[in-house]
Amino acid sequence: MKKNSVIAMGAFAFLATATIAGCSSDGDGGTDATPAASSTAAATGGDAMAAGDARACVILPDAASSPRWENGDRPALEKAITDAGFQVDIQNAQGDTGQYATIAEQQMTGGCDVMLLVDLQGAAQSVTENAQAEGIPVIAYDRPIPGADYYVSFDNFHVGELEGQTVVDGLEANGIAAADAVVVYIGGDPADGNAAMFHDGADSIMKAAGITPAAEPPGLWDGEHSATVFEQALTDLDGKVDAVWAANDTNAAGVITILDKNGLTVPVSGQDASVAGLQNVLLGKQGGTVYKPFQVEAQDASNLAIQLLNGETPTIEKSLDDGTPFIAATPILVTKDNVQVVIDDGNASYDEICAGDVKAACDEAGLTAGA
Repeated sequence: MKKNSVIAMGAFAFLATATIAGCSSDGDGGTDATPAASSTAAATGGDAMAAGDARACVILPDAASSPRWENGDRPALEKAITDAGFQVDIQNAQGDTGQYATIAEQQMTGGCDVMLLVDLQGAAQSVTENAQAEGIPVIAYDRPIPGADYYVSFDNFHVGELEGQTVVDGLEANGIAAADAVVVYIGGDPADGNAAMFHDGADSIMKAAGITPAAEPPGLWDGEHSATVFEQALTDLDGKVDAVWAANDTNAAGVITILDKNGLTVPVSGQDASVAGLQNVLLGKQGGTVYKPFQVEAQDASNLAIQLLNGETPTIEKSLDDGTPFIAATPILVTKDNVQVVIDDGNASYDEICAGDVKAACDEAGLTAGA
């Protein structure tokens, strides 16, 4: 097996099977200009490899920040790439940046023709540089990686916009003027490039409504951390809070434990459509969760990887501000009214969501086990 990827010169139109929405040039981290082919891809050339001789190497970040990595992305990526006749090596760093580097070294020693990396606290950047030095193109998956050849994710600025709108709508429903509201921001890990996009998208909506954060403690993708820093913020605010922008469902769950402890119910945002998040939405403890069906993102990334393994040079119409070609899928806001879509997609089960005390809320929402 070759270590160097063989990518044919010449344009080839990228045909995504899912809905694709790119970022615009209004400050959300993207432009509409059609970028040139990536430097690594353009610098290599040759005939396409025979199916079965080429391998995609994938590194997932952990199994704790979200259940999607092992339960969703792994099987979806594996099936799509192997169905196309190529080999795939998918490994998980389990939250360890040192292990991330070790996995990458082992994979490249064994031979990679394309690498698909989910960044973990910046660990993917050096892996990207090493891969490109060997002529291996790198797809940044879900999280941006400086210098990557391609970026495949959801429109993360818009994810934030949907979260911010959840907070604004919740305040309005409670009869609280946004400009007078006490709102706490609980963001994600700043080492994750997406965290800034989520924040900036949410803040753009909330700021336009007149919201200024009353507190914004340092963020992580960690429910216990979020509970701790939110409890301190609530104490500093003398127990007064009208809403919380939480960057994902895990962080929202931590916040909600403190709200419950203090007998408070306020609008809280989130994303990932996790079982816990959907339960909190149904129970009225979380205003909504932004749903990003992993199948869409995985299919987009698989399509791109397969094109590269086939020796094709994709043409992608959107790009990040730094020129990285960007394939951005469209997220969906889920509230009590449309939880059923997540069940119907197979990304959460009725039995999981509607267990115990949540059953009555499921009945009220008219949820069913689906097809």
